[in-house]
Amino acid sequence: MSTTILVVEDEPAIQELIAVNLSFAGHKVLRAFDAEQAQTLIRAELPDLILLDWMLPGASGITLARSLRSDERTRQVPLIMLTAKGAEHDKVEGLEAGADDYITKPFSPKELIARIKAVLRRRAPQLTEDIVEIGTLRLDPVTHRVSGGGNPLSVGPTEFRLLHFFMTHTERVFSRAQLLDQVWGDHVFVEERTVDVHIRRLRKALEPTGHDTHIETVRGAGYRFAAQPQA
Repeated sequence: MSTTILVVEDEPAIQELIAVNLSFAGHKVLRAFDAEQAQTLIRAELPDLILLDWMLPGASGITLARSLRSDERTRQVPLIMLTAKGAEHDKVEGLEAGADDYITKPFSPKELIARIKAVLRRRAPQLTEDIVEIGTLRLDPVTHRVSGGGNPLSVGPTEFRLLHFFMTHTERVFSRAQLLDQVWGDHVFVEERTVDVHIRRLRKALEPTGHDTHIETVRGAGYRFAAQPQA
């Protein structure tokens, strides 16, 4: 599944190497040479993951990482630090600043791709291509197929993304605004009631196999996908 990755790296050769390999791996790549440019790009489009060099002109990568983690909009974006600093206390500082992983230069493109997959699997599983199964409900992101108890279910594209997000974030209550940000994107301006329409469509799609009961309405809060719905 294609994800948008922001590469914040001031050395052109390294930035180009990373960008080419990420593009070959099927990712959309955004590039920034410093923290200010990175912030401008993030305001325009929230990336799915950020690769952030420690040593940048102007504000350092550590400073930017702390800024991103203090902002509600960017707090949950997966972040990997890239640096030549390999000492243990440097790694600790990077992780304490909010990085999800820490890669020491030089690194191989294969290692970078593997680390990205691992972080996405942990922090944003809805962006991976892993098959998801909850009970007898099965969703395959690669083939875009959903089945319940072995029986195929017809699910629309938006409902598929909504279901994928729900199945990878079970038991948590999400408001309509949060679902809009996660499923539609934070720069898509649609009414919150749009979520209700697609929830109804998703329930109807899952109804033939009885899996519509997984989606619970939490009054005054939003929606929750229950791994084991109450009878």
